[in-house]
Amino acid sequence: MKKNDQLYDYTSIRNAFFSEVGIGISANTILLSFHIFTFLLQHKLKLTDVIIGLLALIHLGMLMNLLFIVTNKILSQYFWDDIKCKSIIYLYRFLRGFSICATCLLSVLQAITLSPRSSCLSKFKHKAPHQILCSLAFLWVFYMSLSTHYSFSATAITNVTSDGIASITKPCKIVQMSYFLRHLFSVLGAFRDVFLIGLMALSSLYMVALLCRHKRHFQHLHSTNLSPKASPLQKATSTILLLMSFFVLMYCLDSIFSSSRTMWNNDPVCHYIHLIVSNGYATISPLLLICTDKHIINFFKYYLVNIPHT
Repeated sequence: MKKNDQLYDYTSIRNAFFSEVGIGISANTILLSFHIFTFLLQHKLKLTDVIIGLLALIHLGMLMNLLFIVTNKILSQYFWDDIKCKSIIYLYRFLRGFSICATCLLSVLQAITLSPRSSCLSKFKHKAPHQILCSLAFLWVFYMSLSTHYSFSATAITNVTSDGIASITKPCKIVQMSYFLRHLFSVLGAFRDVFLIGLMALSSLYMVALLCRHKRHFQHLHSTNLSPKASPLQKATSTILLLMSFFVLMYCLDSIFSSSRTMWNNDPVCHYIHLIVSNGYATISPLLLICTDKHIINFFKYYLVNIPHT
């Protein structure tokens, strides 16, 4: 009876994981397609739209890579070797690092866009796209320089365990490092994450302060307690603030799961739950951006209505 319950739990959470990946791939494809079509039709994009399109591409790559890893776990353990393990882990870390850095840069860019002319940030408003991409590259190099130990410490293992249910084969693992290196990389990783999330927090607080000041200024001028009608820029800022809040929430949940791995005892259900949580941002963020942007909804409504029917 207990084994049947384990099998049911495992099957349910695995199906939930594959559903999440499928929804995430679809949503990111829609978001990326919209920005590609917008650029082809209008020949221009706002800098924040460039970053959002890049985020959709990054998340699409992350989910496709994750789907490849999970589906190939059913292959023979001899399919995997050290090179493939290092490559696949580094590729995932590469895309995950890009996602975090692009999210951080998106928050900073929106804060710059919202800043008044009197602000010291206003001089950055008219930066060229290649300068923004250089900033993104700098952040990514900073992130990856403190994360490369994951790929170099990866190796293939050949043992496959089974306890009567379809357990998850783990073709790759992280080799345990020495006490000193383990704690050194933990400190460096904490510094890296505090720096990037600190940038997001500062830019988000700055945007909240500007929006509150605008609201108070409007109410003072019109002697009313009613809130002003939000401009497109303010709506975009609210969306990005919501995106930042969701990112921090998922980051905290992912950190909790990562720090409690030793308590799982190789439980495949917990492993899949961790995968769902760690990739929740890549799945939910495009849905959030699509649902809060009426231009995307109207674009695909128009496309679906006017598509030729045979």
